[in-house]
Amino acid sequence: MSAFQKIYTSLTAITKATVSLNAKGVMNEELATVNGRLAQVVKINGEQVTLQVFEGTDNIPTNAEVTFLSHPPMLKVGEELCGRFFNAYGKPIQGADIQGEERETGGPAVNPFRREQPSELIATGIAGIDLNNTIVSGQKIPFFADSNQPYNQVMAMVALRADVDRIILGGMGMTNDDYLFYKNTFDNAGALSKIVAFVNTTDNPPVERLLVPDMALTAAEYFAIDKNEKVLVLLTDMTLYADALAIVSNRMDQIPSKDSMPGSLYSDLAKIYEKAVQLPTGGSITILAVTTLNDGDITHAVPDNTGYITEGQLFLRNDAEIGKVIVDPFRSLSRLKQLVIGKKTREDHPQVMNAAVRLYADAASARTKLENGFDLSDYDARSLEFAKDYSEKLLAIDVNIPINEMLDTAWELFAKYFTKEEVAIKESITDKYWK
Repeated sequence: MSAFQKIYTSLTAITKATVSLNAKGVMNEELATVNGRLAQVVKINGEQVTLQVFEGTDNIPTNAEVTFLSHPPMLKVGEELCGRFFNAYGKPIQGADIQGEERETGGPAVNPFRREQPSELIATGIAGIDLNNTIVSGQKIPFFADSNQPYNQVMAMVALRADVDRIILGGMGMTNDDYLFYKNTFDNAGALSKIVAFVNTTDNPPVERLLVPDMALTAAEYFAIDKNEKVLVLLTDMTLYADALAIVSNRMDQIPSKDSMPGSLYSDLAKIYEKAVQLPTGGSITILAVTTLNDGDITHAVPDNTGYITEGQLFLRNDAEIGKVIVDPFRSLSRLKQLVIGKKTREDHPQVMNAAVRLYADAASARTKLENGFDLSDYDARSLEFAKDYSEKLLAIDVNIPINEMLDTAWELFAKYFTKEEVAIKESITDKYWK
């Protein structure tokens, strides 16, 4: 292979993240080494080629040796991936290299002709998700959370509880504490055998984060397409991924778009999220990705673009009434839940979900009246008590029960605080399930 490698020794430009040179026969996303540091082609304009250098360009001279490797990033796939933690280049963080078939990362999404409408429930055990915002196999959905919220703990809980064959974790910009948290949590739960992780920590160069989603999704495609397995991909944190995109684009003197993000942000994110798929053979890739918000700013370019691509979102919120983090029923939405609730779950699921959220909304109105000094009716007082119980027993992220138990709990709360008429669920359903 080395006889065919293209080697150059004259750089025309150097920024803090990229180098440029004149070269022929180079392909987009091809890997190269620059002065011994791994780099990747990010722009080709005629014979002018720009490479992003993952470790930065400090002390790289203009006569540095540039060797093109004639292939994009690669990952060895196979059963040996399971139970291991890898870096952004697909190399084991600890232990020996794995054996397997080398595959290119970052390929196209599955052809629409090979896709099937998602129809399989993915239960997480978290009632704020399973009851109100049910996730379906092949769905792509983000977690929107403030940076101080325990989203990594939630993702780990989902990984341990989700009814899937394989979990693929892609960690971008993790602290070492977060990395060790995931590793120890999976190890202590005895779940490492079904988990594959690709991790970039804060000790690693930020630009390396750009490799992590492609590595994670290449592994996911192996298990879903080759092995017909149900795969859940957890990505955290997509905001830090976007920050790495901005570093490269800004150093290439590209005109930034909204919030200093590159103009290609939408397509960069879509390339990742569109890998979610339900296959006719039974395999599937479901993507659950954390997008951290800046002081809850949903209009920032990253969550804004994400919302156009994905099929809903899950919001984490601190509930002052119970002192816990809940999945906010008002700002969360799963656009595919109607494909499974009442079909793959119990018949009363859709009506229980709608009634509970409506009664929770009545409690929010009652709280506003209270804060503004108005007298509360008996119904208002009962709705406030219901909301507190509903948050504690069903919306809090530490709730871990099966869906049928979630539904039974909701019926118990209905009967505790309201009459059948106030709950307003179809009589045939009420007669069957009222506690």
